[in-house]
Parts: sequence; C-alpha cells; structure tokens
Amino acid sequence: MKKNEPLTKIMSTGLQTIHDGEPVSKLRKMFEEGGIHHVPVVSGEKLIGVISWSDFARISFGEFGNQTSKSLDQTLDHMYKIHDVMVTDCVTIEKSGTIREAARLLGSHSFHALPVVEGDKLVGIVTSTDLIRYLADL
Repeated sequence: MKKNEPLTKIMSTGLQTIHDGEPVSKLRKMFEEGGIHHVPVVSGEKLIGVISWSDFARISFGEFGNQTSKSLDQTLDHMYKIHDVMVTDCVTIEKSGTIREAARLLGSHSFHALPVVEGDKLVGIVTSTDLIRYLADL
C-alpha cells in the first residue's frame, strides 16, 4: 500500500444520515431498504454519533421477534430514541488523512466504519469494505 494515498480516493460521500430527533423506525427502514450497515447521526452537518446495523439489531430483534414491520416500528418508536442506540464517542479521521491512517484506525478497533470529518462537519465515511476493495485492486 502506498503510504500517502489520500483518503478521498476510497471514502464515500453520498451518505445516508439520520438526525437525533427522528424516529427509530426511520433507521430501521434505512437499514432494510438502503443496503447499508452504518448510519451517521448528525445535528445539522455536525457528526454526533454513529449507529451500526449490529447496534440496531440488539434492540430490534432480540426483544420483538416476529412482529410485522408496522407493529415493530410502533414498538421501536415508543421504546427508543436515536440517542439510545447511537455510539457517541466516535473515532473519526480528517478528510486530509491517508488510506494508511484509516487502515490503522480500522485495524486497531472493533468497528467497521470510520466517519470522515472536516473539523466537526461530516463529509464522508470509510468502511472496512472500502479498504478491502482498495487493497484488492492494487
């Protein structure tokens, strides 16, 4: 791997985000329909948290089993708020960072998505899948 390849080469910028005040059912639909595994939580353009599919699965399937989507959405919205599910102490990387820096961060933690920021503004995301695809194309 080239030591100083820019992070912007592999980061995704067309992000699906959610705001803290939105219903948890919207999050469920984003995961189900969007084919995504990580959703940044924002306030305006500022990153305030991240929710992974596994974070969401802990609250939505263990307790509620075989409900219909409508029933599940009503239960989720009644019992939880976005801030109950999100991780707030996110590790991030600056947009000016390198692919190598992202690889080190992803490799030294147990998460698979790294929000990319400029200051506190969310500008993208890099996932372990992005990194694997990059390495496969070398």
